[in-house]
Amino acid sequence: MAFLWMNEGDVGERYPAASGQIEEIETARISPNPAQPRREFDTEALLALSESIRRHGILQPPVVRRMPDGLHYELIAGERRLRAARMAGLTVIPCLVRESNADESAELSIIENLQRRDLDMFEEAAAIAALCDRFRMTQEQIASRLSVSQSYVANKLRLLRLPIEAREIIRSAGLTERHARAVLRLPEERRIPALRHIAAEGMNVATAERYIERLLLEKKHRARHAGVIKDIRLFYNSLERAMGLVREAGIGIQAERRETDEEIEMVIHIRKPAPRRGKKETAG
Repeated sequence: MAFLWMNEGDVGERYPAASGQIEEIETARISPNPAQPRREFDTEALLALSESIRRHGILQPPVVRRMPDGLHYELIAGERRLRAARMAGLTVIPCLVRESNADESAELSIIENLQRRDLDMFEEAAAIAALCDRFRMTQEQIASRLSVSQSYVANKLRLLRLPIEAREIIRSAGLTERHARAVLRLPEERRIPALRHIAAEGMNVATAERYIERLLLEKKHRARHAGVIKDIRLFYNSLERAMGLVREAGIGIQAERRETDEEIEMVIHIRKPAPRRGKKETAG
């Protein structure tokens, strides 16, 4: 999206532009874009921007579209500037008015925020998901629009597998996207406990990745051990069935088992059948 930059003193004039024209609009008549992917606005940054606007005016006009009633406007891009302008006490600001419908406005708002790269990782992931779901864009198309790789888009979308609680831990602890991707290697039920431990220990990315690797190795070891136990139980069951058949044939059989740390010893006792006695010969 092209923006028209204005120098100090340009505020209030109208400039024709390929994507629309600059108009002065009352801030009370401008509503946020419902597709705005940003959910958190840094208060200190807004205050700094507000002070800059108070001194120098709006140097980069927000982009808006005219609503069907002809009186109100909806933001396409520039919510931070609108908020800061209101904080600075401005009731009228210059805006770039662009003709677009609701879907075009939503798509442009999402794309503009993504191109700025100032969303947090989960806001960015949600914005990309919105492009996929609402506008049926493929990962390849999104990657092309943002000038990034398709794997970049896929990795962002994977972050949405983390539940809200996990995302809040990551945000509050100041963890990075690499922390988040490392935790995604764990089963779902182990992700939040792992994140809590990583946050409590203040682990950097390398330490967190080693910690996750240990958890995965422990899981493999437990799975292997459980498999061996299952095989042994199957062997015991088969042996019990076989001894049952021997007992049904009238042969006494019993088994003794002894376990140590290194092995299991089985001793099977089978009673020999009594020898048959031959008939005595009678005299002729």
